[in-house]
Amino acid sequence: MVTSREPVAAEPCDAPVADGAALGAPAARQRLISTAEGTSAAAFTPVDWGLLLSASLIWGSSFLLIAEGLESLEPGLITLLRVVFGFAALSCFPAARRVLIDRADWPRIALVGLTWMAFPMTMFPIAEQWISSGVTGMLNGALPLFSALVASILLRRAPARVQLVGLTVGFAGVVLVSLPSMQGGSKTALGASLVLLAMASYGLATNVVVPLQQRYGTLPVIWRAQVVAIVLTAPYGLFGVSESDFAWVPVLSVVALGALGTGIAFLAAGTLIGRVGATRGSVLAYLIPVVAVILGAVVRDETVEAIAVAGMVLVLAGAWITSRAGH
Repeated sequence: MVTSREPVAAEPCDAPVADGAALGAPAARQRLISTAEGTSAAAFTPVDWGLLLSASLIWGSSFLLIAEGLESLEPGLITLLRVVFGFAALSCFPAARRVLIDRADWPRIALVGLTWMAFPMTMFPIAEQWISSGVTGMLNGALPLFSALVASILLRRAPARVQLVGLTVGFAGVVLVSLPSMQGGSKTALGASLVLLAMASYGLATNVVVPLQQRYGTLPVIWRAQVVAIVLTAPYGLFGVSESDFAWVPVLSVVALGALGTGIAFLAAGTLIGRVGATRGSVLAYLIPVVAVILGAVVRDETVEAIAVAGMVLVLAGAWITSRAGH
């Protein structure tokens, strides 16, 4: 971590980046959308599992907090407030401001702000008007599939065989988890489709953030991406102010959603992805459904279909398999 009081530029790392966009290469030759391998292809260490579990537990509870927020706040305002509170939480760390970002990398920072925050975070509260917080969380299990697809395209190679097995098992689980929501009518299907669009956006973001994290560290990248997300979500969020009622429980739920879900969880997830790569790092989403379903059933008395439980078992198995050594 940088300790100097003066802003400094981070040193480039040696991790390979796809499409000739090596971190030390001239900015003019770097592409906007590129990715890199993780710094480790070994099986997950205790630190990796700690980062994974931290992000999964926080993000698994996010959908319950969104549902609580929707009791009195408009969807767009929830999105804006969660990013604002996330930014405020990370602003407490001086290191967020002490690393200079190369001007050529700012478009990539903006892309992360759009695809990892502004767009998907707007989709979630809209979707939860028609589907439960548990179903929303369960559909997040599709993230590793999208991350692996984008990584395969950018790196021009398929994941290792063991990761392909894990992704296949996890995909089967996601299909089972999704079936009940697809049988609930057109609006339910629309809500599920919006979540899957958010997952596709996440899949792109998790790949773009890898070389940025490896060059600058997680905190400076996420903090600046949040600034971009605030700008992008402000118009829709402010539009919803007049239609919202400021009750204590919904507001405090969104405060927690922002400080934890858009602050601390992003630090853990970004660090994990930089260490193990986008495909393996994104398996943290495989544990989100478990947390979301349990909280939805216990706190909001949401129904959990038996087929969805079977799907979660496969999802967990897929997460464990994908976490094995990358080669």
